[in-house]
Amino acid sequence: MADTHGFLKVRERELAAKRPVAIRLKDWREVVDPANPAVVARQASRCMDCGVAFCHQGCPLGNLIPEWNDLVYRERGREAIDRLHETNNFPEFTGRACPAPCESACVLNINQPAVTIKQIENSIIDQAFERGWVEPQPPSRLSGKTVAVVGSGPAGLAAAQQLTRAGHTVAVYERDETPGGLLSLGIPDFKLEKALVERRIDQLKAEGTRFRCGIEIGRDMSWVELRRRFDAVVVATGATVPRELALPGRELAGVMPAMDYLTASNRVQSGALDATPFDAAGKHVIVIGGGDTGADCVGTAHRQGAASVTNLAIGRQPGETRSESQPWPVHPTLFELTSSHEEGGERRYLAATVEFVSGDRGGVSHDSGVSDAAGTVTGIRVAETGFTEQGRGPIPGTEQLLPADLVLIAMGFTGPEPITDPGLTLEIDARGAFDRAADFSTPLPGVFVAGDAGRGQSLIVWAIAEGRAAAAAADRFLTGDTVLPSPVTAKDRAFS
Repeated sequence: MADTHGFLKVRERELAAKRPVAIRLKDWREVVDPANPAVVARQASRCMDCGVAFCHQGCPLGNLIPEWNDLVYRERGREAIDRLHETNNFPEFTGRACPAPCESACVLNINQPAVTIKQIENSIIDQAFERGWVEPQPPSRLSGKTVAVVGSGPAGLAAAQQLTRAGHTVAVYERDETPGGLLSLGIPDFKLEKALVERRIDQLKAEGTRFRCGIEIGRDMSWVELRRRFDAVVVATGATVPRELALPGRELAGVMPAMDYLTASNRVQSGALDATPFDAAGKHVIVIGGGDTGADCVGTAHRQGAASVTNLAIGRQPGETRSESQPWPVHPTLFELTSSHEEGGERRYLAATVEFVSGDRGGVSHDSGVSDAAGTVTGIRVAETGFTEQGRGPIPGTEQLLPADLVLIAMGFTGPEPITDPGLTLEIDARGAFDRAADFSTPLPGVFVAGDAGRGQSLIVWAIAEGRAAAAAADRFLTGDTVLPSPVTAKDRAFS
């Protein structure tokens, strides 16, 4: 390392400032300001010459974190982005949307705050784009082989880019109107501005990847036809089936999956919709679920002008320090004050939802400007969460009625949408995902599964790692060998 005593000289963890709440609620721009290069270099100096870099294992991509930290400290940004791109196709996505298991695994984190790896990663890639260091890398020759990638989320994009650069002719099929999957339609702009996604799509196009949007395989084109046209197929459709909350009143208008709400909002921001049918303006909004999707809903509701926002979680509030059951280098469950929660609203833990109610079901009246007509949600009944040997649930006698005009269920996803086309039969495993071998292959020759479709709901960094690994497997199938990197197997389980 450039400064082997850096971690002793700089003991504090410094992060870039966030824009003031009152200002950022007026727009959809990214919440965090660009980091000061001097601060980034100072933080990079804290990276230890630790011998065994556990951050490598914490990151499924195997990012060469100590190496590019050293280069940032030495102000060698061009070399830093080259080193970062060796393992990660899209560091601007992981640097903004990944919970950073690498930081949890940082050796410094044993007795000091971890190195600000995400911030350094963002700084490297942002500087690289600003200075024109990120350029298309078209293949020097074509293999004559064709590959279809179904789904254009992070796994699909990573697989497509790797296979295109290997010389194959790649077409990405996306059922939505724009490529990017949840990067484009699921994550709000204040967390990931869409210009960042668009410039990567432009890079892939310049390299030769073709995008076919508005085409749903199995509806607009059969899987039989797709397999007939292409030499290999990578299924990267994601885990898009929302986890339901089957309670009385679930059918009421105003109770909906969180992702339906977020995608409509994102389409308004992109100009694809004039107005969202699920606008939170003037409404009492309740978000059920304490994860990232729930936080995204909270921030979106604030920007739409909600009258109130309440975020419910059925479990206990996580601690602010590691528990004994999650020692270093495990990625722990910790209490986090997200940027969305900083902006207002209420968080409630140990809150078990009992039922959704409307005006004709003992609902509540409130001055929100919203009709409490029969069939429309006006409130939800919640109780304190109790724990037994059979699990957790509401404690009788602790019920409380909360006003609600819009209820968003953000409890995660159960797996991919099943494929019913007789031209492609994929078995579902015990986790509800598509079954596959350790090399991402399926019993169908030339068909591979990558990302959440085969892993189940997971992190963006795992999606990119699996896309890269599935691309290597598909390349080996097509040519008999591969030089593409394969950072993970389909059976890997890391510290996270």
